[in-house]
Amino acid sequence: MPSRFGGAVSQDWEPVVLHKSKPKSQDLRDPKAVNQALRSGAAVQTIKKFDAGSNKKAAGPVIYARKLDEAEEPAALDRVPTDVRQAIQKARLEKKMSQAELAKQINEQLKVVQEYENGKAVPNQAVLAKMERVLGVKLRGKK
Repeated sequence: MPSRFGGAVSQDWEPVVLHKSKPKSQDLRDPKAVNQALRSGAAVQTIKKFDAGSNKKAAGPVIYARKLDEAEEPAALDRVPTDVRQAIQKARLEKKMSQAELAKQINEQLKVVQEYENGKAVPNQAVLAKMERVLGVKLRGKK
């Protein structure tokens, strides 16, 4: 039978120390843990957070109604002129198209075409260019 190890056998045991994990901050805020610490006489730190638990918005710059009234009103946005509205409607009807068909061909929503024909839309050069191309009518610039 062969021998195992012929040299001196020594065991080098280092002490192993097991530490408890630190309590998580969530556990420290738990009402049960706070009450237990208060009962045992341990120091408990309390911090009052600003506006904590309230449903109020942060106070921003205060603008007074009087100051708003005195300020100049912004100019109203330009709407589609009457001659452009009528030109769109006339060209669309000559081509026997509905508003929905025109909207589909220019890749816009029906609401956009309706707003242009009712004069409620703010003119957009890209949309007018699409309408010119589909309807074959000049809608922008001098006539």
